[in-house]
Amino acid sequence: MEKSTLKKDPHKPLTPTMEDYLEAIYNLGKEKRVVRVKNIAKRLGVKMPTVTNMLKTLSERKLIEYEKYEYLELTKKGTDVGKEIDRRHHVLRSFLTDILDIELKRADEEACKMEHAVGSATMDRIVAFMDFIQSCPRTGENWLVRSGTSINK
Repeated sequence: MEKSTLKKDPHKPLTPTMEDYLEAIYNLGKEKRVVRVKNIAKRLGVKMPTVTNMLKTLSERKLIEYEKYEYLELTKKGTDVGKEIDRRHHVLRSFLTDILDIELKRADEEACKMEHAVGSATMDRIVAFMDFIQSCPRTGENWLVRSGTSINK
């Protein structure tokens, strides 16, 4: 049987899974000198062959530089995506914990899902709202406590 001659379209949008890999690689790169397949597999809770398959896809899209059995690096484009997804995750987790008083573990899990769906303009508005809530003299950081309002009802 012949192999398909169709190439994966590098212009298709990234999937949430691809973004998760780029975020993991970005964070691992900040923690370690080199990033290896086993590090990614451990971080994401997947098997090493699964990681290898995704790395091929990310390499074809010019998001990483990767040779089998070697360490890998994000390209400039891959770094930009990984950094943005990481930023979204932290902002959303902070919004959920600091503003909506959601428990940290749950907020982290939900931020991971939300980070792929929220656009840049919406993220900027969330950040502006958080800044306002946390700095406004009438509200301040403990505005929920002082208002006697509980979101957890």
